[in-house]
Amino acid sequence: MGIADFSLPSSTPRFHLLSLVDGSVRSHLVAHGRGSDPAHTGWLERFSNEPRSHATSAGAFKTDSVYAGEHGQSIRLEGLDESNSNAASRAIVVHGAWYVSEEIARERRVLGRSEGCFAVAQSSIREVLAALGPGRLIYAGKA
Repeated sequence: MGIADFSLPSSTPRFHLLSLVDGSVRSHLVAHGRGSDPAHTGWLERFSNEPRSHATSAGAFKTDSVYAGEHGQSIRLEGLDESNSNAASRAIVVHGAWYVSEEIARERRVLGRSEGCFAVAQSSIREVLAALGPGRLIYAGKA
């Protein structure tokens, strides 16, 4: 399962892959939507489920199919809560992105922003997709 802890800044690994088999955790950088952080501070300020909000949505998501898209290998998400019920129609997915990397986090202290997707480093996407095949759970929230 994946847990996105958006109470942390974008420059911190905050997308945690939890193995329910052995309890191990692997953490990765993940960008949030530009509509969630209009001033580009690196801190998620608000969630939204609205179309064209370009914001990240909160709640539980079920992973769907893996596909090759604009950002390479990606996985579609289905929102399971009222707070993210538009995820599929908004095309919210997990994908790799050039604007997410340890180098960017170190040099700029803030990652780029997605349009609401869970964008991870291109160097992480293979591991993320291997851990989160179809039918897995992702939970996104902020403490």
